[in-house]
Amino acid sequence: MNYYNEIKNKLIDNEIYERVNDYLKERSRVNTYFEVGKLLSEAGKCYGKDIIGEYSKKLIIEVGKKYNDRTLRSMRQLYIMFNDEIWKPLVSKLSWTTFLVLMPLKDNNKMYYYANQSLINNLSKRQL
Repeated sequence: MNYYNEIKNKLIDNEIYERVNDYLKERSRVNTYFEVGKLLSEAGKCYGKDIIGEYSKKLIIEVGKKYNDRTLRSMRQLYIMFNDEIWKPLVSKLSWTTFLVLMPLKDNNKMYYYANQSLINNLSKRQL
């Protein structure tokens, strides 16, 4: 038995599993945040402008402190900015951090260009 090859194969299998798992978690996060953004957008129309402030106070206590005003506003912005037919296929392929980099650009052509570059070249947040 070649112990080294056995060890290496187990470690490689684990690395692959972790990457697939990370990929699935990130896709789930983006899809969830997109749906939450949709709900926040709709709730704002019904209940007023500070609905995000009210919800964030409750969510910080009940779910966790990462769901603050800024995060909820980013979720709503994700939905508002990327809710058209051009973007829908990309929403499930890009990471949350990629969207956080793209959203301040506010120019659809630039955002679309960089989103595609991120996908084609598998760019990290720093590379993007």
